[in-house]
Amino acid sequence: MAKNLLEQLREMTIVVADTGDIQAIEQFTPRDATTNPSLITAASQMPQYQEIVDETLLQAKQDAGANATNEQIASLAFDRLAVSFGKKILQIVPNRVSTEVDARLSYDTEATIAKGRELIAQYEAFGISRERVLIKIASTWEGIKAAQVLEQEGIHCNLTLLFGLHQAIACAEAGITLISPFVGRILDWHKKSTGKEYVGAEDPGVQSVTTIYNYYKKFGYKTEVMGASFRNITEIEELAGCDLLTISPQLLAELVSTEKELTRKLDPAKAASLEIEKLWIDKATFEKMHAADPMASDKLDEGIKGFTKALEALEKLLSTRLARLETGAKIGHSTEEIFQIYDLDGDGFITREEWLGSDAVFAALDKDGDGKISPTEMGEGLGGVLELASKANS
Repeated sequence: MAKNLLEQLREMTIVVADTGDIQAIEQFTPRDATTNPSLITAASQMPQYQEIVDETLLQAKQDAGANATNEQIASLAFDRLAVSFGKKILQIVPNRVSTEVDARLSYDTEATIAKGRELIAQYEAFGISRERVLIKIASTWEGIKAAQVLEQEGIHCNLTLLFGLHQAIACAEAGITLISPFVGRILDWHKKSTGKEYVGAEDPGVQSVTTIYNYYKKFGYKTEVMGASFRNITEIEELAGCDLLTISPQLLAELVSTEKELTRKLDPAKAASLEIEKLWIDKATFEKMHAADPMASDKLDEGIKGFTKALEALEKLLSTRLARLETGAKIGHSTEEIFQIYDLDGDGFITREEWLGSDAVFAALDKDGDGKISPTEMGEGLGGVLELASKANS
């Protein structure tokens, strides 16, 4: 019997589920999983996870003290909610879960170090080894330096929002455990900039990850490369052989339903034979290369703003939810509130540029694939769409 693409991919690459939906993780049984604010927002709207949300909110209220505002309680609850979902995910996946540091700390080294330590302490309070957790940090110079300190303390890190070779080399030289270059967002930038369509190996996101992978393998860096943010399964096929790939439930389902031969594209032995120039990256060189790369500059800034907005949206929803819990009001899906938060220009649609949160969640909500989310699509349930996606081909 012929193997599907997911089965073949797993023979050469570690597959990571890009979702906060525990049911999707149970179906596709990846080795690792990752979460972030917009993924947690989606999962927290699903009825089966509301008990986790409510318990976390009420405990945060108790711990915050009588004078704390609902907004302060919601902020405290976010980290705990991320850890609570992470704990449940670790009961399913055999390896690791990534948990994100507040994106608002991306340019503050000391605050990022402190937050990373806090998150690990929460996991360890549950009896979970730090070896099973990756602290996810934006790939600013300050974030990379914070991650270097955490790595030296045995706290492993996943550096995200990575778009340029300078970021990747700085991470490798800092001894970072894993990086997450964003394939689809690189493609988005180039399509918008040039008006061209890119297919297969011509995809700029594919080329970027391939360059980073080959550089790492050529010079023997231990840092793992995890391609992220995919727009289609062709990008995944072109990166077969990468250390890890983090894939949304919909694309996982498409891989399962596709039967054809998968050719390994990335290989350490092949990389070792390539002629590649060795680069040395200090802060001045990093900043010079970053300024010279408009795509990396634009997408890093946009990504930090997007993850910040996703976190602020989640905190607002949690604050509203806490108020309803306290008054005994009916708690339902806050889809109208979420829509208003993300529809920045008020035109009745949410574009990918307005969303800026998790690509996996956007793709799950954009059911007709037209690149924007309508009120009807949002109304069908932020979490419910992910649930449907998780059941595909089951």
